Amino acid sequence: MTRRQVLQLAAAALARAGEAPRLAVTMDDVNWKAIPDDYKDRADDSILAALKDCGDLKAALFVCGANVDNQGGRQILQAWNHAGHLLGNHTYSHRLYDSVSFEDFSADALRCEPLLAGHSQFRKFLRFPALKEGDTAAKRDRMRAFLADRGYRNGHVTIDASDWYYDLRLRQKLQQQPRFDVERYRDPYLAHLWDRAAYYENLATSVLGRSIPHTLLIHYNLLNALFLRDVLAMFRERGWKWIDASEAFRHPVFLSAPKTVPAGESLVWALAKETGRFDGELRYPGEDDTYEKPKLDGLGL
Repeated sequence: MTRRQVLQLAAAALARAGEAPRLAVTMDDVNWKAIPDDYKDRADDSILAALKDCGDLKAALFVCGANVDNQGGRQILQAWNHAGHLLGNHTYSHRLYDSVSFEDFSADALRCEPLLAGHSQFRKFLRFPALKEGDTAAKRDRMRAFLADRGYRNGHVTIDASDWYYDLRLRQKLQQQPRFDVERYRDPYLAHLWDRAAYYENLATSVLGRSIPHTLLIHYNLLNALFLRDVLAMFRERGWKWIDASEAFRHPVFLSAPKTVPAGESLVWALAKETGRFDGELRYPGEDDTYEKPKLDGLGL
């Protein structure tokens, strides 16, 4: 039996025992301009409809300010706010904290806030771009103090994934082959998310001794405009329970501040790293295109 099959059986066993894993949708960036023109006009409606039809599920949208500082972006924010989805800060320019100074990064985070502050669903959660929370302990701790002083919490991810890379490859295919069958990406994408969810659920139970409510990291992109409905259905059919993002973030695990350096990655990954018991098992970075490229190359995608 493969490791993946073991993880799937473990998740199914939890569901049968009445302890169904719980997870919430968190979506990053709002890079709507990158969605090809043939899909752009209906992308937002498609994503919002998929969430609505999944029991009126409320997601968290972590907004990169530069992507919404325009008429189209403002309309998207209004639609998500009206639908009751949590809006969070993903900085203005999406620069990685590991590569810029504290002064530049903190200013960029604050630059995004006025674009969100007028919306009733804005909550002071900051999600670090690429989940990079500082390449030194000093930068990590200085930013944590800065956020706390301004009433912010870290918009932690527990289930990290590389949907952004699948989306990039799909858009490249469409540029090369305008009539490419986008449905060919559906099953590989679903398999990727299921594999990552099973991995982080297993890691959480190993580190904490129990399941926790998860926050799944995916992006506002073409891939999810096409397949979010399938993602939601897959997890539900396999015994997982969807919960609102605000409910997930109320769990005390999301107040954790692991003392890892470099800081960041999935919260579950960081908690495991902090114990020192998983050093031989944790890859760095936790998720990246280099892990997914051979799979998609092999599939001709």
